Amino acid sequence: MSPDLRPATPYKDTKRPPVPSGGFFVLRHFTFPAGCRTAPPAASASCPKIIFYTVSTIIFPSPIFGPVHSRRLGVSLGINLMPADGKVCTFDCLYCECGFNADHRPHRPRPTRTEVAAALEEQLRRMQDKGRLPDVLTFAGNGEPTAHPDFAGIIDDTISLRDRLCPAAKVSVLSNATLAHRENVRRALLRVDNNILKLDTTDADYIRRVNRPTGPYDVDAIVRTLESYNGHVIVQTLFMKGESGGESVDNTGDAYVLPWLEALRRIAPRQVMIYTIDRETPDHGLLKATHAELDRIADMVRSAGFSVSVSY
Repeated sequence: MSPDLRPATPYKDTKRPPVPSGGFFVLRHFTFPAGCRTAPPAASASCPKIIFYTVSTIIFPSPIFGPVHSRRLGVSLGINLMPADGKVCTFDCLYCECGFNADHRPHRPRPTRTEVAAALEEQLRRMQDKGRLPDVLTFAGNGEPTAHPDFAGIIDDTISLRDRLCPAAKVSVLSNATLAHRENVRRALLRVDNNILKLDTTDADYIRRVNRPTGPYDVDAIVRTLESYNGHVIVQTLFMKGESGGESVDNTGDAYVLPWLEALRRIAPRQVMIYTIDRETPDHGLLKATHAELDRIADMVRSAGFSVSVSY
C-alpha cells in the first residue's frame, strides 16, 4: 500500500471494536492494499481479507440501548428518542461520536411515546428477572432528546416506570441546552434527577466553529436559561485540544476557562462534569485534554465552590 494511502488506524475485519447491541458503526472510508478491486468482505490470494478503515461514528439503537457502563453515571440504560438509522440534533459538534448530521440523515421516524414506554418496560422487566437493574436511565443517543415532540410525556412515563420497576435508579437527561428554555421542556427537566446541560464555553466563535448550532444560538441567553433552573442543573463541559480546518480548538486555557467559571458562578449548578473525548471523532484533528489539564480546571471549579467530577 502506498504510504500516502495508509489510514490512521488499521484493523483486521475480525478485530473491529464492539458494536452496541442493535446498533452499528459507520465507516467513513475504506482503503485496500494495492491490486485489490473487490469490496469487502471478498478475499483472494492477491487481495487478502484485510480491511483498512477508520471507525468514526456510532449510531445507537432506538428507543432503548444498553445497558452500558457510563464514565460519569454508572450502569446506564440508554433511551434514544431519535431514529435508529440516523442522527437528528440541534448541534453538529466536531467531536460527536454519532458523526456529522449531514452524514447520517435518517429515513425512519422517531419512536413514538407509546413505543418508548413499551420498549423501556420490556427491557426493565428483563433486567429485573436477571437481578441486574440499572443505576440510571439516561436519555442520550443519536441527537438532542428534548427535540422529541412528546419529550415531556415520555419523561412522565419513564418516571412512572422507574418508580414501579427500579425505584433506586436515577433518571438523567443529557442535553445540549438549546431547547431548555421551552416551558414544556423546562417542566420535564425539573422532574428528572440529573438535568445535565451542556456548556462547553461562553465564547460565541468557538461555539460556532466546534458545537456548530443548526439554528439560532445566543450563549448569553443559554446561560440565563441555565441560571433560571435555580440549581437544579448539572453543567457538562468537554475540554479538548487539537485543531480543525487549520484553527485551534483548544479550550483548556484561561482565555476560555475563566469566562466559563464566571458563567458557572451565575448558574450556580448542583454539580459540574468535565470530560474529554473518549472515542473516535468525525473530525480527526481533535486531541484529548491531558489529565493534568483537566485536573487544573477541576481544581479551579472546586475553588469556586462547586462539586466537580472528572472523566479522563
